[in-house]
Amino acid sequence: MATKQRLGINIDHVATLRNARGGAYPDPLRAALIAEAAGADGITAHLREDRRHIRDADIEALMEGLTVPLNFEIAATAEMHAIALRLKPHAVCIVPEKREERTTEGGLEVLADQDRLADFILPLSEARCRVSLFVAADERQLEACARVGAEVVELHTGAYCDFHAKGNAKAASDELERITRCAVFADGLGLEVHAGHGLTFNNVAPIAALPQVAELNIGHFLVGEAVFMGFAHAILEMRRLMQSARV
Repeated sequence: MATKQRLGINIDHVATLRNARGGAYPDPLRAALIAEAAGADGITAHLREDRRHIRDADIEALMEGLTVPLNFEIAATAEMHAIALRLKPHAVCIVPEKREERTTEGGLEVLADQDRLADFILPLSEARCRVSLFVAADERQLEACARVGAEVVELHTGAYCDFHAKGNAKAASDELERITRCAVFADGLGLEVHAGHGLTFNNVAPIAALPQVAELNIGHFLVGEAVFMGFAHAILEMRRLMQSARV
């Protein structure tokens, strides 16, 4: 069960903003260093197959420039496997990925792909990368995560956040109950529990309050809030809300 809850900052959408003009700024590494100075416990970056935001050079720069751990998000492809094994980041989070999606939709299908994922994970674990699987709050998927050798699961909070934003209190409450139950279940399997996707100042507290959740990974919202209050101040406010929820 988690004690001090960590905050990982996803910097993908700093790269999205950079790529909109095709230039060199804003620089994702600079954003990561600001996050680090503001107290982030780690940096998350997703190198997608289509390189729509983070690029290979960004990952190289993060590996060289960070003093906090890098959580390297990838799809379970041969190309990404080779990159992760070459770089050996602190953590590798395997996520589902479809070229046509705007952002990651739903959790990884672990149950139906156990043999392939076990083979994918083993060399990463042997390279001393902490392997995480980004999954929906579903007990069967969590059992499969444990079987394939993951150390960590990250529970997808997107549905909870969407219901919360739409004012559908009953559906949000039901989804929160499911996440709560699965956090306890995953912890009981010996998996470290993380959570993320869609978290904001308005909805983070109930997720942060879950004692089994060791880490939250938050990005898009904080990059957006940086326009209004600055990146460091947005991170500090998120940290304050997380800590308040744990009291």
